[in-house]
Formats: sequence, structure tokens, C-alpha cells
Amino acid sequence: MIKVTQTGKNTVALVAVCLAALMFGLEISSVPVILPTLETALHSDFKEVQWIMNAYTIACTTVLMATGTLADRFGRKRVFIISILLFGITSLFCGLARNTLVLIISRFLQGIGGGAMLICSIAILSHQFREGRERGKAFAIWGIISGVGLGFGPIIGGAIVTVSNWQWVFLVHVGIAIITMLLVLRGVQESRDPQAKKLDVAGIISLSLAVFGLVYYITQGQTIGFRSIAGLSILGAAVLSFIIFLRVEKKHANPMFDFSVFSIRRFSGAIIGCIGMNFSFWPFMVYLPIYFQSALGYDIITAGLSLLAYTLPTLVVPPLAERLTLRYQPRIIIPSGLLMIGLGFLLMRYGSSVAHASWLTMLPGSLLAGIGLSLTNTPVTNTTTGAVTPDRAGMASGIDMSARLITLAINIALMGFILVEGIYSYLESILPGSVAPSQLHTAAEKIAAGLSAPGLPDATAHAALVHGFGWVMLFGGVGVCILALVSFLIFGPKEKTVVRVTA
Repeated sequence: MIKVTQTGKNTVALVAVCLAALMFGLEISSVPVILPTLETALHSDFKEVQWIMNAYTIACTTVLMATGTLADRFGRKRVFIISILLFGITSLFCGLARNTLVLIISRFLQGIGGGAMLICSIAILSHQFREGRERGKAFAIWGIISGVGLGFGPIIGGAIVTVSNWQWVFLVHVGIAIITMLLVLRGVQESRDPQAKKLDVAGIISLSLAVFGLVYYITQGQTIGFRSIAGLSILGAAVLSFIIFLRVEKKHANPMFDFSVFSIRRFSGAIIGCIGMNFSFWPFMVYLPIYFQSALGYDIITAGLSLLAYTLPTLVVPPLAERLTLRYQPRIIIPSGLLMIGLGFLLMRYGSSVAHASWLTMLPGSLLAGIGLSLTNTPVTNTTTGAVTPDRAGMASGIDMSARLITLAINIALMGFILVEGIYSYLESILPGSVAPSQLHTAAEKIAAGLSAPGLPDATAHAALVHGFGWVMLFGGVGVCILALVSFLIFGPKEKTVVRVTA
């Protein structure tokens, strides 16, 4: 029998954790590029397409804080295996889905597995690699593979649909999950926290209901009526759930969110960075493929290649971001990164409005936004966890990830709403007043989904779509620039180093 050394086990464990990170990254960045294909294949409407993405995001948020506690109590390796198994099985369900409802439910369950995988991956790396140099190298490799999943996801998703069909964008994870599970069994050490905290069930449920209610109100508000009794009831329930969450966290002995950390300026400034990145950059990933395919007329492969300019900086720039952060401090780098994202969006808006718009006119803005994201991403995480004492680092990391995913879920819905309203505004300005608003909204939703609207000339639909995307890019650009300023002000002036002289 061959005896595996500890170094060999660590290598196997690192490969397993990296494969999990690859799957998680691909599910975020490869699915948006196939959404137009899913609309046609499953006869989905625009709201359903939003939920295909948001179901995954909201589910990740739901399990984020619970997973860390469960893994500490029942074993990180055990919970990691369960999460991989769940991710693999639900990926199979996604691939076999024959209607949108089944796909949305499967995506929610897949998000539970994905969120749990992410948290367990970080915990396992932290436990298995403890020496400074070895630990740094392991996290660096994990970060690179995560970047590969996020950066190359669009072209991988496009290529899979071109050579096969959309189902394999999900089914490919079944095989990867099996390999990952075998590697986990072989190389990952089991670990627990004998002083594991009690699960904050009330906090998890109330926060999840608040996020779900707000997203549902934004996406379905036009159908049920924003000011109707049903619409206002949903909004009221979301607000009430959030108030309950705040009260629960203040009274809980071991809360998910210890709000006292927000009094630390470095922590709060970095959290605004988390919110800024997911205010525009990542939610726009859902809609940018629609722009490339419907507004510019690109096929799915060309659209995926065009998206590389948007995502590849997330793979290349992070090492530079680390060096710049050490030299100039997070208080400068994080707001600067957000400002670059905002300016990138404004450049993309300009590039989309020129007479002969193409991927080349979008390239400067896409690159600038991607570089800005890369300058912000790693420094934000390092700052939130480094701003607190080591025993609170896990809680700080949980707030970091929750801020990202909650902002992402809300802004996927907001950007979709703004896109439809922008298209509606254009149609309303050029079509006769005899056309009912309900008909205009129906046409706007079809155009936003990249579909043809009956009775409308293609040129009109195209112009309306470009106009709507202009609204979205303006929203993303101005919003992130404002958040950059807020982050800079919260960070405040440079902290003075106090030198103590002893006699």
C-alpha cells in the first residue's frame, strides 16, 4: 500500500479546493452568456431570466453564515463533501430541466451547494495550510483558479453551447464534482471547532426573507403593481423582516453580524468597496451578453470573446493590486478602484452610443471597469478581515461575502428594471399615444430579453434597446462613482503611527 505524505495530501487537498472554486466561478460567469439561448429554448420571459441568476445568488446568501457554523460543529470536511454532492446533483437537475420553473428551483438548490462550497473551501485552506509561506502560496493558487473560472467563464459557456447545447454548461459540473469529492476524501483533513457557536437561525431566516422580498418587489412590481396592496404588502414584509433581523442580531449572544465592527473606519470603508463592486460590475455581467448578441448582433462565441476584456483583468491585475495596497494603503486603492469601475461604465455608455458601435468602441470602458474591479476585490477582503482581531476574522469575512451577494442580488433586479424602463421611455417618446402603457411594457420586456416585439420595426427595437442600456450604464457609472467618494470619506485621513519611546 502506497503511503501518502502530508505534503502529498496537502497538494491533493489544494487541487480539490481549487476545483470547487473553479465550479463556483464558472456558475457565476458562464451562465449569463447563455441566457439569450435559455430564453429561446425554454420560452422564458425577461423576469424569469433574472430569476435564473438571482435564485443562485440569493441561495448563496442564505447559507453563507450558516455553513461556517455547521462546518465548525460537524466537521469542515464532512460539510464540504455534502456541499459538493449537493452542487453536483443540482447541476444535473439544471441540465435536465425542461422548463424555466424547474431550472430556477434547481439553480436555487445549486446556489446552496455553491455557497457552502465557497465557505468550506476557505476554512479548509486556513486549517490545512498554516505556515506563512505555504499558506500564502495556497491562497494565491486558489485565487488564480477562482479568477480563471470568473475570467474565462463567458467564452467557456459560449463554446459549450456552440459545440453541444446549453444543458452541458450545467452538466459539466457533475463530472468535476465527482472528481473533486474523490480528491477531498483522499487529501483533506477533518477539522472542527470544539467551541463552535450556536447557529443564528432567526438571523438567517429574517435576512433571507428581507432580501428575497425586496428582489421580488423590484422584479415583479410592474406586474402586480408597485403601489397595489399586494406590492406594498410584499415591500412592507421585506422591511419588517429586515427590522427583525437588526433586533435579532443585537440580542443574539453570537450574532452573524456584529454591528460594532462598523465603528472601525477601515472595515466600513472596505465594506462600501464590497457594495460598489457588486453595485454595477457583476450584475451587469447578466445583461452585457444580451447587449453584445441583440444590440451588436454577435453570435454567442463572439459575445463570449468580447466579454473577455471585461473579465480577464480579474485574473491579471490582482498581484499588482496587492503591491499598490501595501504602498498606498487601502484608503486610496479601494476608492480608486471603484472610481475606475464608474468611469469604465461611463466610457462603455459612450462607446455604445456612437454611430457604429462594436466591441472595439466598448473595449476601453470594459478594460477600465475590469481593472478597477481587480484593484478593489482582493484589498477589500484583506482589509475587512485585517481590521478586526483574529478571533473575529471569520465574522468579518462573512459580512464581506454577505454584502457582496446581497448587493448583487438587489442590483441584478434593479438593472433589469432600469433596462426595461429605459426601453419603455424610448418607445413612449416615438410611438403614438394611442398605444396602451401595458402594451408598451410588454414590448419593452421582450426587447430587453433580446426578443423581437410584434408590430415594431427592427430598427426601432434596436434603438430602444441601445437607449435602455444607456440608462443602465449611466446608473452603474454614477452610482459607483458616488460609492467611491463615500468609501474615501469613511476611510478618512491616513492613520498616524504612534511611536512610543521608553527610557
